Amino acid sequence: METLTLEPKRPAKPRRRPPSKRRRSVRRNLTAYAFLCAALFCFALFAWWPIIKEVILSFQQTNLVDEPTWVGLDNFRTVVNDPAFGQAWKNTIAFTLLALLCGYVIPFAVAIVLNELRHARGYLRFVVYLPVMLPPIVSVLLFRWFYDPGPGLFNQVLDFVGLPTLSWLDSTDTALISLVIVSTWMNLGSGVLIYLAALQNVPGDLYEAAELDGAGILKRIWNVTIPQTRLILLLMLMLQIVATMQVFIEPYMLTGGGPENATVTVAYLMYQYAFVYGGNYGAGSALGLMLMIVLLAVAAVQLRLTRDEKR
Repeated sequence: METLTLEPKRPAKPRRRPPSKRRRSVRRNLTAYAFLCAALFCFALFAWWPIIKEVILSFQQTNLVDEPTWVGLDNFRTVVNDPAFGQAWKNTIAFTLLALLCGYVIPFAVAIVLNELRHARGYLRFVVYLPVMLPPIVSVLLFRWFYDPGPGLFNQVLDFVGLPTLSWLDSTDTALISLVIVSTWMNLGSGVLIYLAALQNVPGDLYEAAELDGAGILKRIWNVTIPQTRLILLLMLMLQIVATMQVFIEPYMLTGGGPENATVTVAYLMYQYAFVYGGNYGAGSALGLMLMIVLLAVAAVQLRLTRDEKR
């Protein structure tokens, strides 16, 4: 008679708890988080840390080699007492206002014209955007030849039509506006493409209704185009102000701040403190901190206006 042997029961394996919803989300988006961390690292290294370093340097006296010395507000007093300080801010504000008249209005007008065209639209967009693809230094050197008082293109054109030639970069009356022309030409394409993208989102029914009401082209622009693109216009206004108040390449390459400090800007004066006036990095950082505070105030006003428009 066979005997049955009962095998001992194996202990049941503990059931694993299913991963939480947050853990599943992390696993699913692990690649995205890796790219995000890389972007945050780049921003921290190349954007945020220089800002923090600038704030620290503005209260120190240092040549970036020896041990820095804490000097408090002395750098700010040095900058404010500089005779070029007021002239630099005056030139920067004047440049910004002139750039708004040219570099803010002209791209919007060009975008409206291109948006109305039916033929060669792609070719004209490429032509308008072409200056943006050139390195800024190349564009500036090109305009240096245009402004040359001898064989320069602009004076040759003026002489051809019988008008008196100008000392574009050597006269206090024309030097600043000459820099504005260069800046407008270099950045025209970016603004035009952004405005074109905004214009193409305007419903065509609004234009048809305006035409049925007998509105002309100017009334359609005022009553339809501008209200429908108001948020983009406000955003571009803020970007234009922030960019033009940091103008540096044009005065550095074309005029050297002259003639008679007529084109010295805040950014160019910062460069002079740091690399011309014996390496006074503290004073340059103090001036940069002042400029940053002004730009933050402009950005805060723009954000407030944008929030009110969204409401």
